[in-house]
Amino acid sequence: MQRLLERDAQALEALYDRYARPVYSLILRIARQPASAEEIVQDVFLHLWRNAGRYQASRGPLGPWLLTMARNRALDFLRLKSEKQRRREDSADFNLSPSGVAAPDFEAKVDSNRRAEKVRALIASLPESQRRALELAFFDGMTHSEISRAMAEPLGTVKSWIRSGLLRLRKSFEEAES
Repeated sequence: MQRLLERDAQALEALYDRYARPVYSLILRIARQPASAEEIVQDVFLHLWRNAGRYQASRGPLGPWLLTMARNRALDFLRLKSEKQRRREDSADFNLSPSGVAAPDFEAKVDSNRRAEKVRALIASLPESQRRALELAFFDGMTHSEISRAMAEPLGTVKSWIRSGLLRLRKSFEEAES
């Protein structure tokens, strides 16, 4: 770990050779998707490279610490996956009549399209950074931390962008509705 703190890439390779298999096995057991498990393993070791200073040998060996990190990443993946699935199911709006045949509701469709156009215009009016942070949060289902990493911005900045963007959208939408 000392070599890793000194940014020795060979140290990372050695740790990867030693721990990649058990980390992958644990993640695969949780995620149940080989491709996703490989990505999560890569993410775990990238996190180790970037945050080697967070490891404290006095609190325990490196192996269990890495496996705990891998477990948490795999669980985050499952939560994100189930959240995306829930959103897809929630957005599937089936207005079925009692006979099981969809009854067209043209007025609701026109109203829905009108609102969607307003929302698109309001989102487009946001500064690029706010708009991108909101899109990653609400359309890609990313957490604030993931957005922070993806945009290479501090976590507090991302949270501020999202909060102020939502407040601005709410105010603009309320003004447009009245």
